[in-house]
Amino acid sequence: MMEDVAIDGSSSSTSGTGGTGAKPRRSRRVRMTGAERREQLLDIGRTLFAAKGFEGTSVEEIAAKAGVSKPVVYEHFGGKEGLYAVVVDREMRQLLDGVTGALTAGHPRELLEQAAFALLDYIENYTDGFRILVRDSPVAQSTGTFASLISDIATQVEDILGLEFKARGFDPKLAPLYAQALVGSVALTGQWWLDVRKPKKAEVAAHLVNLAWHGLDGLEQRPRLIGHRKS
Repeated sequence: MMEDVAIDGSSSSTSGTGGTGAKPRRSRRVRMTGAERREQLLDIGRTLFAAKGFEGTSVEEIAAKAGVSKPVVYEHFGGKEGLYAVVVDREMRQLLDGVTGALTAGHPRELLEQAAFALLDYIENYTDGFRILVRDSPVAQSTGTFASLISDIATQVEDILGLEFKARGFDPKLAPLYAQALVGSVALTGQWWLDVRKPKKAEVAAHLVNLAWHGLDGLEQRPRLIGHRKS
């Protein structure tokens, strides 16, 4: 399905003695496919939801920003709730894929560094998406909340901790508890860093891993990163 978007063109004519006037410029219409329109609405919705939240954003505003009528939004998403649900789902997959894809190193401490960097990278590069994920909304379901997303990430970390616990003679049944604690602390710190952006990302990651790796009793005074990521 193709949808037309009008692009205004100014019309003008010039005439001279014995000359012919230039033909007026006609307004042209850019034909946007249904898929292109859908992506446009998702981008606009994402920006508005991040800035104003679900309640503060209206279908009228989304449609106006896109240069379409309200029925077009309903046609693609069934309403504001449907658009919001798709935006949240995409952001959840973006963050989860980023974290799980970053867990590649063999050394447990470097794995913690990679997990911390993955979340901080997402906050830095997809700020609007992170703001949406951490904001409460009336349409957020048990599978669409930030808490459930953190739980999904913790499950990935749990497998790694379980192997490390077993190798060190610890009870591997405690791995889920520690995974939730580790991932939760990184996520909450990320929410704080979202606004302050100080100190720098690498320093934040180093201190997070310092606390997780050494515990309060064995904190290093000047924590360092052992992996290849330095920024």
